[in-house]
Amino acid sequence: MSETPSTEAATGVDALDAIFAAVNRSDAPGLVVGVAQHGRPVYRRGYGLASVELGVANTAWTRMRIGSTSKHFTCLAVLLLAEEGRVDVDAGIRRYVPELPLLAGEPTLRQLMNHTGGQRCYLDVGFLSDGMAIKPKGVALQTMVRQRDVNFAPGEKTLYNNGGYHLLSIVVERASGLPFERFLVERIFEPLGMVDTLSVPSDFEIHRNMATLHVAQPDGSWRRGIFPTEEVRGEGAMISTIDDMLRWLAHLRGPHTVGTDASWRQMTTPVRLNNGSIVPYALGLMVHEYRGVRVIHHAGGVIGGSCQMLTVPDHALDIIIMTNGAAVSAVEIANQIVDAMLGDALTRPRPECASTERFKTMLDQRYYAPATGLLVGFGDAQGKLGLCLMNNAPIPLRDEGETLRLGFEDIAMGPYTLRTADIAGGAEAPATLEITESGHRLQLERLPQPAPADAVAPLAGRYRAADLDADAVVVLEDGLWKLRIFGHHAPHEMLLQALSADVCALADPLHPQLRGALSVERRDGAVSGFRVDSGRSRRVRFERNVN
Repeated sequence: MSETPSTEAATGVDALDAIFAAVNRSDAPGLVVGVAQHGRPVYRRGYGLASVELGVANTAWTRMRIGSTSKHFTCLAVLLLAEEGRVDVDAGIRRYVPELPLLAGEPTLRQLMNHTGGQRCYLDVGFLSDGMAIKPKGVALQTMVRQRDVNFAPGEKTLYNNGGYHLLSIVVERASGLPFERFLVERIFEPLGMVDTLSVPSDFEIHRNMATLHVAQPDGSWRRGIFPTEEVRGEGAMISTIDDMLRWLAHLRGPHTVGTDASWRQMTTPVRLNNGSIVPYALGLMVHEYRGVRVIHHAGGVIGGSCQMLTVPDHALDIIIMTNGAAVSAVEIANQIVDAMLGDALTRPRPECASTERFKTMLDQRYYAPATGLLVGFGDAQGKLGLCLMNNAPIPLRDEGETLRLGFEDIAMGPYTLRTADIAGGAEAPATLEITESGHRLQLERLPQPAPADAVAPLAGRYRAADLDADAVVVLEDGLWKLRIFGHHAPHEMLLQALSADVCALADPLHPQLRGALSVERRDGAVSGFRVDSGRSRRVRFERNVN
């Protein structure tokens, strides 16, 4: 690292080594990072191990998965076909995939690209029915064809949906006559000289110079990261290098040789919902302000790795970070790089989060909206008040004065806002709470504490979930109530925690990211079934088996 005067903090490139000090080690997986200004690389590094098993280090030319950062490449592929008149981005998806059911309105290709289509996510449905079991090719489309309900009507809200991008991949394939993966190579990667970039559907494939994905275990060991499907496509299948991605970011800012300027304007125009609300998601890209500068970015997550791609167009600053198991936030690191590289050019302070102390009466409170299945709670996130959505871990709320906010750019849901005055300064938490979700006002009721001791017992029995094509049972074992679902590829077991006589929290003890809420349905006073709502799939119904 270059030396700087002791009276001054390091800035610019001199500050970057310190950001990565924690991952500069030879006994754990790490990351690769590239930073460029005005198209010229100024920082290219590999940190940690590409393979713990083999003791091979990450380098500046190591390939890694970029996960959902792949999405805007899929959007560009669709727009290239639209430029040639082979698809219409404002036509319904069933024009190109007619086997899909018509449910609560038909989403357009554009709505699938900006996550306003409203359909359930096939990955989330698969997590519910089969846990982390690996699904073969064909299951994704079969799952989406089988659904009988949706999360919401097209254009009403934004909710991140990998299934929509899987469908877009099928559209590209059918309209072009080429395999989706080959289309990307011929129309995007090769013209731009991205020689080390591919779309790879399965983590079982072996490719030269590819880093292993690592999942940390409680005892300090590692397991190989394998995504639970062998047909990842436009939703997140790409592998790349920092040099290829920096080349791509320079092209993203322009001038454009792949895609017209009109297509790229669509790519970077945030979506407007039916109610007029603007959400900072465009076509596979987030577009918003950070500390007074406009940023365009998209993160990606895989099993055992993550990615963040970000550009600040007005300053021609491009950043790519890809990890293969390092215990860091690629998104946060990218923001730190922006802070270091732009310094005084940033006119606003970093966003402030609400302090737990100010809102301590809200800690551990849970609220529920029966009409939508939205379950929220409040918890401490390192001294900041966090919002827990659908029984997930708390995510710090931004303090914007009169409102607290969790943006779509923070969680790929919502955005969610609530009035500060509703939850600050009271002697106890309010009995009702108003939250705005995607511009829609929702009234939530506080759930009792503690919940009735025997609340889960009436659920005991066998069930059928047609949309999962799976049977299920609610049983009491070893003092714990469990929902056990028998999917096609593996049984999936989740723990039930009563929150009220009608609502339970769901959690997978082996995979903490698999969580949700269960609400009881009754007929003539008796339990007739229940519905499960998760982060990306709502109103999945289980009907009691009376035979």
